[in-house]
Amino acid sequence: MRTRILIFLAIGISSMGFAQKDEMKAAEKALKDGDAAAAKAALVSAASTIDSAKEKDQAEYYTLLGNANYELAKKGDVSAFQSAVDAYNKVIAVEEASGKAKYSSVAQEKMSQMTADLVNSAVEDNNNKKFSEAAEKLYMSYKLSPRDTVYLYYAASSAVNGQDYEGALKYYNELKDVGYNGESVSYTAVNVESGETETMDKATRDLYVKAGTHKDPKEEVSPSKKPEIVKNIALINQQMGNNEKAVEAYADARAENPDDVNLVLGEANLYYAMGDKEKFKDLMGQASAMAPDNPDLLYNIGVINMEQGNLQDARDAYKKALAIDPGYINALLNLSTTYVNEGNGLIDEMNALGNSKADIAKYDELKEKKDSLFREGATVLEDALQSNPDNESILTQLKNIYGALGDNENFMRIKKLLGE
Repeated sequence: MRTRILIFLAIGISSMGFAQKDEMKAAEKALKDGDAAAAKAALVSAASTIDSAKEKDQAEYYTLLGNANYELAKKGDVSAFQSAVDAYNKVIAVEEASGKAKYSSVAQEKMSQMTADLVNSAVEDNNNKKFSEAAEKLYMSYKLSPRDTVYLYYAASSAVNGQDYEGALKYYNELKDVGYNGESVSYTAVNVESGETETMDKATRDLYVKAGTHKDPKEEVSPSKKPEIVKNIALINQQMGNNEKAVEAYADARAENPDDVNLVLGEANLYYAMGDKEKFKDLMGQASAMAPDNPDLLYNIGVINMEQGNLQDARDAYKKALAIDPGYINALLNLSTTYVNEGNGLIDEMNALGNSKADIAKYDELKEKKDSLFREGATVLEDALQSNPDNESILTQLKNIYGALGDNENFMRIKKLLGE
């Protein structure tokens, strides 16, 4: 009786082996016929027993499964890329364990092709503003070829463009953890015949120059991207409201970029949001001292102060910027806006007043103050018009101020200048 049971078991195992072989043959035929879906379906039906098959059969099975998924991926099923990678990695693992490598070279070649396909597809996605899809493909490319950390860098950039800040933060943190800096050297020489500058590897460049077909050899060093990475980690953490992590990230970023005043401004803004006004003032003072004659910095200081409601400090910064660069249009517009904003701030107080004699007198007082501020804002722009008579932004803001003042004469004058 025991012998009979063993015979039955042997027949059962043999039947499973034949079934797997039949399914793999069916899958192979389907792939040759271009029907990747049918090939995958045939293989999936054998999945439950494949791990008990011989190692060479397992390697063949996972190779076919990888090929089926790869074909599906090329036809638009993005999720199939990962399934193909998993299958090919299984091929390599099985053959490494067995010591017999028949299909591993095929798997590695396919994964190299897949990396190129993913990168090309990501480039197309970026061009079509499908940034999230591009980021996913670039990250998968990096996982396929971890030495090509530039793919991870581009994945982070695509995620930022797609406003996927959580994904971008993940990629930037991974870049930081692996020590990526993006430094590279490109070798160029001028083609004597065409006159065009060409980029090539160093050995080829040197050979061409020696042969006389090229001249003016140069080496161009791309700067490290590490400062950009740590800076973006800080900014994204701040954007996402991860204030404590943002504080740590700003410390890292400033260690990498000690002369970047915009980092100081960003950190100042963070501390203001956290309610630490003293730290905010300290950092704003540091920023001013770092570049006292930089109109862009002074403008940014003005912007941050204006965003925080510190209108007088904003005004002072814009005036300093304009003292250095009198034609700084945005500083002129924002300086005018500080007066308009202060005037608008009085409107709620005016509307809250009653009809008593005292309230009416207070209303008239506040209205005169508001109008005076509006006129001050208009004066800034009228002065700017002397050197920028056709600037549409200045004219539009002036028209709005005169409209709010009820100054119909000047309102119509500006409308005419705008061609309305």
